[in-house]
Amino acid sequence: METQIRRYDLDWLRVIVFALLIFYHVGMFFVPWGWHIKNNVIYDWLKWPMLFLNQWRLPILFVISGMGTYYALGKRSIGKFILERYLRLGIPLFIGMLLIVPPQVYVERLVDGDFTHSYFQYFTSVAFDGIYPEGNVSWHHLWFLPYLFLFSLLLAPLFVFLRKHDTLFIQSIQRLIQKTWGIYLFVIPLYLVEVFMEPFFPANHALVGDWFAITFYSILFFYGFMLIACGDVFWETLVKIRKKVLVMGTVAFVTLLFVWIFFEDSIVIHFIEGMVKVVNLWSWILILFGYGAKHLNRPSKEIAYANRAVYPFYILHQTITIIIAYFLIHLEWGFLLKATILTIGTFGISWLIYHLIILPLPWLHPLFGLKPEKKKQAAT
Repeated sequence: METQIRRYDLDWLRVIVFALLIFYHVGMFFVPWGWHIKNNVIYDWLKWPMLFLNQWRLPILFVISGMGTYYALGKRSIGKFILERYLRLGIPLFIGMLLIVPPQVYVERLVDGDFTHSYFQYFTSVAFDGIYPEGNVSWHHLWFLPYLFLFSLLLAPLFVFLRKHDTLFIQSIQRLIQKTWGIYLFVIPLYLVEVFMEPFFPANHALVGDWFAITFYSILFFYGFMLIACGDVFWETLVKIRKKVLVMGTVAFVTLLFVWIFFEDSIVIHFIEGMVKVVNLWSWILILFGYGAKHLNRPSKEIAYANRAVYPFYILHQTITIIIAYFLIHLEWGFLLKATILTIGTFGISWLIYHLIILPLPWLHPLFGLKPEKKKQAAT
């Protein structure tokens, strides 16, 4: 079950998807859905491109994380793997909840009129009173980290077994994905969870009671590990069918829009919508993997730098977005100007903090999930 030592297309996709996350959170300031703070003008049309991204942006991150777990377990015992996961996920989560997230909650309280004093007074008085949203303690956008740790902890024993044994299970998956549209059979578990669990357990990203999200994302995490374990069979298959899958994904999303716009919710529509949703999200995941495998699987200095910067950018970005947005809320400026300021400001300030503060100070690296940089080998 060995596969290529490093797939640079996965590095590219990881960077691209996390960059889209910044654009998505900028968009959340302007759309009708609830978010921490909202612009003085809401743009209803923006929800359509946001809905397109929303269908697959989180699922593909869990699939990529499952793939990364395959590689990580090849170099570590299960004990070392769990310890490494704890350090790389737990420490940034703690630092994030202690220092990065509180300014977000503070701005939200200012906007809502629930707190009117300085940030210093907020941080030293009520910042850690109670659990959000009634209280102020929250992991906000960092919810991805505890979920990823939970999945790693629960699935590690199974992953170690599959990694070390050329099992009949993996061989059957290899045969399945080589069959015409066989790879779409993976939507069946996702569909069952979508239609039977989601109505009763809406995602809350609070871990406790979030049974739909835990089940749905853990399946995707498992898929990532399982598919990367199939080796070149998986990538070669995706490259061959990528154009057909692009058609499938386009049709699925257009159908989803049609259902959302023209049909009222009902039991029948719920089951139809659920199938279209999982086919759509799975298609776009496969599209990105297929075209990435074809065009992006090559090393470069730029992707090496960006891939290392992704984790600190993820930790920092939403706080920066919300602080900038606070000063834009009541300005009578148009969408394009505000969105441009938010986007450039978020990327730019995140980069300045990363490049000028975090990167030069090694003691900060573990606080932001950075691994020690590998020493370059001398040329032979």
